[in-house]
Amino acid sequence: MALSMEISISISTKSFVGGERSSRLTSSFNSLNSRQRQRQRQRHRRCVGFPMAAATVERMATIVEEEKTKAVKFTARAVVTVRRKRREDLKETIANQIDAYSDKIVGRSVLLELIGTQIDPKTGGPKTSKRTHLKGWFDKKDLKAEKVVYTADFMVDSTFGEPGAITILNRHQREFYLESIEVQGFPTGTVHFTCDSWVQPNKIQPNKRVFFTNKPYLPSETPLGLRRLREMELMELRGGGKGERKMTDRIYDYDIYNDLGNPDKGTELVRPTIGGAESLPYPRRLRTGRPPTETDESAESRVEYPEPIYIPRDEEFEEKKLEMLADGDVKALLHNLVPLLVSSLSPETNDFKGFHDIDNLFKEGLRLKQALQDYLLEKIPFVTKIQESSEGLLRYDTPHIIRKDKFAWLRDDEFARQSLAGINPVNIERLQAFPPVSKLDPEVYGPPESAIKEEHIIGYLNGMSVQQALENNRLYMLDFHDIYLPFLDKINAQDGRKAYGTRTIFFLTDLGTLKPIAIELSLPPATPNCSRAKRVLTPPTDATNNWLWQLAKAHVCSNDAGVHQLVNHWLRTHACMEPFIVAAHRQLSIMHPIFKLLKPHMRYNLKINSIARQILISGGGVIESGFTPGKYCVEMSSAAYRDLWRFDQEGLPADLIRRGMAVPDQTEPHGLRLLIKDYPYATDGLLLWSAIEKFVQSYVATYYPSSQSILSDTELQSWYAESIQVGHADRKSAPWWPQLTDQSNLVSILTTLIWLASAQHAALNFGQYPLGGYVPNRPPLMRRLVPAESDPEYKNFMADPHRFFLSALPGLTQMTTFMTVIDTLSTHSKDEEYLGERDDNWTGDEEMAKAFKEFGKEVMEAEKEMERRNGDKERRNRCGAGVLPYELMQPSSGPGVTCRGVPNSVTI
Repeated sequence: MALSMEISISISTKSFVGGERSSRLTSSFNSLNSRQRQRQRQRHRRCVGFPMAAATVERMATIVEEEKTKAVKFTARAVVTVRRKRREDLKETIANQIDAYSDKIVGRSVLLELIGTQIDPKTGGPKTSKRTHLKGWFDKKDLKAEKVVYTADFMVDSTFGEPGAITILNRHQREFYLESIEVQGFPTGTVHFTCDSWVQPNKIQPNKRVFFTNKPYLPSETPLGLRRLREMELMELRGGGKGERKMTDRIYDYDIYNDLGNPDKGTELVRPTIGGAESLPYPRRLRTGRPPTETDESAESRVEYPEPIYIPRDEEFEEKKLEMLADGDVKALLHNLVPLLVSSLSPETNDFKGFHDIDNLFKEGLRLKQALQDYLLEKIPFVTKIQESSEGLLRYDTPHIIRKDKFAWLRDDEFARQSLAGINPVNIERLQAFPPVSKLDPEVYGPPESAIKEEHIIGYLNGMSVQQALENNRLYMLDFHDIYLPFLDKINAQDGRKAYGTRTIFFLTDLGTLKPIAIELSLPPATPNCSRAKRVLTPPTDATNNWLWQLAKAHVCSNDAGVHQLVNHWLRTHACMEPFIVAAHRQLSIMHPIFKLLKPHMRYNLKINSIARQILISGGGVIESGFTPGKYCVEMSSAAYRDLWRFDQEGLPADLIRRGMAVPDQTEPHGLRLLIKDYPYATDGLLLWSAIEKFVQSYVATYYPSSQSILSDTELQSWYAESIQVGHADRKSAPWWPQLTDQSNLVSILTTLIWLASAQHAALNFGQYPLGGYVPNRPPLMRRLVPAESDPEYKNFMADPHRFFLSALPGLTQMTTFMTVIDTLSTHSKDEEYLGERDDNWTGDEEMAKAFKEFGKEVMEAEKEMERRNGDKERRNRCGAGVLPYELMQPSSGPGVTCRGVPNSVTI
């Protein structure tokens, strides 16, 4: 106002008439630089004296204020980081050079436009900068660097406001990977865009790509200038639900599992559609839109590995992941090793003659003819552990389970210990009624009561009665009876496959360890020789029964291996997560705070699952070849989804309580009390669960102060509803789904999803080779039943029980293939991102970025506590002579097979 008075005093009333001269003067004044303005003010102060009306002064003040708010132009600079491929073939190199020269000659090949958060009153749309281009593409074409930084300058004015998005149009011939953009020059400071996306050329995707800033917005809080862009981006990701997807697409949609079989190759590869039917329910998978097979309209045609199967372009493995697979941490391309080994080995060498033959796989290796080695190296780039010698030598790393004690696996205490600290520690349950009772239909499967009687176990209860042992929480069980029994007739009709539905009873000793006291082996009641339908074995007291007991334990382990792989690992952490991930991309904007929270826990899941459909769970694939259920593997997984899976019990505390391994107790640190205090999976898991839950509670409270704020979040509600109604359509009517109505339920849902993708998957996955690579410890497949005296083969068993036991295990081809698979599955890549780790610019919310760092510190503290526990001699399930420490929940790890490390997501 003082400046206005100075100007107005210097101008006569006469000169102001019509306002024209005054307007010119004011405009001229505002165009002067600061030094000129200072001189002008001094001159004006010396001019005194013409009388002015109050209204005139007020009018002049208004004019000057308007002039002051006129836009001032300034330049903002975008610093753009593009990640180049570390390795290019000749075709790619030539194409990149053509793009670079095209950029020099034609120019303006990568165009950018800055989008503001405000609405432009002139256009009704968001404020935008003028379109500009990326500089330096040609100049840096030969730069040998993984990351290359380019710049672009935007001319904007002071009324632009805060940047909210950038659009990019790629007029090159090839895609490029855009890692990040930083926009500098705005008064609010540097604006960060985390992109991590492939930008396709406009000949493939003509629409401009939109990238939003790292600042999170709930839908209702989205700035007006970004609302339409937010909606359009989600519409593009959903697609139209029709047509075959191209590898360059970014579309997320659902389909059923109708691509596991290949009927065009013969009836032996026909497989039922899984999902969409009451009898075979299943979660939905990512839709590819491939045409049907020629012989079955309901089956989708297959793409055989290594040909790529569609996933959205940004879900592909990063280059470091591909390098891990190609450079040295796997021994064979998963599905091709079997026929290659079969062709190189004579049939009579397929059975092991002694345990030394198995030991030699780790000492001397598997000798291959030189011609086969050359073929492997030429055709299968994954086979890089073949030694240089006159003959090829495929040698396997010694699994952890036999490094400290080669014979530990034979002992009953180790067999029991692995149910608490092994690769599948999530099936052990407390026995709460005796005898155990089946839930299967007795009209079909016979009397539901177990054949295990009190007289079988009373001698192993330290003087207690069975009832006293139950009341004192001393009896525990592995129960695979109900999941296997309906399939046993079909399983056992396959060549070289034999299985039971098993139950194993354990007694909890005073030292806190378990010991097996009875194993029940069940066959369907219609099995010929019905006296064998239910058979109970107890710890041996002589040589014959010792071998029978070892065979019975092997069958329990085979049951356990199948349920571990098909249910606990594949179904619960891979397949059941996929619908939540697809729905997140379809319904949650990348700006949504919940999407930002979940993003690191979705990485690679869709890619891994697509490969699994190609070579692991497919008809004739690795899982069918290596596990006892054979061609019925996925049908068993479907039955588990129908009868056992409940999302509300997938969180660790709920699962422990469901299995009777813990009881609610608010006086305990985690709100529950473990009934086996030294239960490594549970004790370590609760540390990570609590850290995750604490961070999620803080995060949710920041964005959702009330239940109403959750109910009114349209994107959040759409995500959860679609995950259930479409992604889990076959179970959508189940009464146990949590309601997304308040903070508590949202925290529980999010914590469960993060737990499943990170710690739960790690606990079930990364110990597969270290603990299961020595196949006698945990055979995935059995070829013989436990012989009874009336069986013709009983004579062979008595004559050479050692040879008989080996003949019941997988043969050489099956065993080496299985070892190759689990070696791959147990491997960490160099680009692994572990729990508690994230890029610093993952969010623009400084408070939440700080909270995440605190979460990372808590995760590291949990790791230190786990290390301390592994040295505690009172914890006999993880510390002792020859006993492996429990490290599967320890968050950090180096690359390779380490038997530890908790990645953020399902990365293998």
